[in-house]
Amino acid sequence: MSARRQLAAILLLIALAPASVAGQGRIRNARTETRSAAQGLEREVRSLAARAGVTWIGYQVPMVAGPRQMCCFDSISDNADVCCGTCRLESGSGVSMNTGDSVSRRGSRIALEPATEFLVMARLENGAVVRVRTFTPDCEIDAGAVALVWLTDVKPDDSVAWLTSIVLASPESGEPHDRAGKTALAAIALHNVASADRALESFVSAASPARPEWLRGETAFWLGSARGDAGARLLTRMIAQDPSEKVRDKVTFGLSVSKTPSALSALINAARNDQSRKVRGQALFWLAQRAGKDAVATVSAALDNDPDIEVKKKAVFALSQLPGDEGVPKLIEVARSHRSPEVRRQAMFWLGQSHDPRAIQFFEDILLKK
Repeated sequence: MSARRQLAAILLLIALAPASVAGQGRIRNARTETRSAAQGLEREVRSLAARAGVTWIGYQVPMVAGPRQMCCFDSISDNADVCCGTCRLESGSGVSMNTGDSVSRRGSRIALEPATEFLVMARLENGAVVRVRTFTPDCEIDAGAVALVWLTDVKPDDSVAWLTSIVLASPESGEPHDRAGKTALAAIALHNVASADRALESFVSAASPARPEWLRGETAFWLGSARGDAGARLLTRMIAQDPSEKVRDKVTFGLSVSKTPSALSALINAARNDQSRKVRGQALFWLAQRAGKDAVATVSAALDNDPDIEVKKKAVFALSQLPGDEGVPKLIEVARSHRSPEVRRQAMFWLGQSHDPRAIQFFEDILLKK
């Protein structure tokens, strides 16, 4: 191809690309104006919220390290299971977060480098923030012809403080329809600044006034999935000190998604020692998803030593979740020799569900009394 044709092709691609302002991502079909938030984000939002009708605001902030792509399942395309097409800003509901190193869904856009920033967008109506959404800059967004004010000069710490005010204004019950508070919480966790750790710590603090259970439980997930060592330290404290069985149950999941070694140690300790049989059982379940020698040893110890039969049954289920080379032999061992008939029956049930040739041979041996 000649140099002239190459230049023409490049100019055509630029012409066809969605219009965007620097730092604004790939937003189209919006009535956009740009304002500076150098004097404070909360001040600008308060001024814009006084406008009549609906206004969206948006800005860009640094994101914690990791291969994350935030875009939509509810693409404008007819094929709803494809991520990521164009997101509808007003009517869309689903945002997927792909955190793998490879594209997990057919049709996904491949990013050459992990995003280091993300977009925070909020819908202002009748003087209030009624919705918060987050996207990575590679996501194409159709704004549906709404008014969009793009804010520049946003300080990340100001963003954390403003989003914190939205979280703390959420209903105590944490009903699922309160999307603004829960998405604001997720957005805080994705900020690559130390003030995000301090905000999350304040959400799970036992100091008066106590934070509602929904907030402590939701925060636990983001501590594990996004906040590294700092998050693991807070989760370890929560699993030891939070008085709510419901919250500690959520904490086991947060520990399971953390990649920090100390989180695995805290999860093992919860499986062995938590006062709640429900929490011990959930810790066993999530340990099995992690697999590994430590997980197998802890699950086996629960089968032998836990005083609660329901926890023992949960341990049997956990064995069924281990990879076949680890789980099936252990299930056969339990089915043959465990002292509890109920536990042996559970092991046989899950062996039957495995369809593993070794399980079939075990049942043949039992039937033939070998």
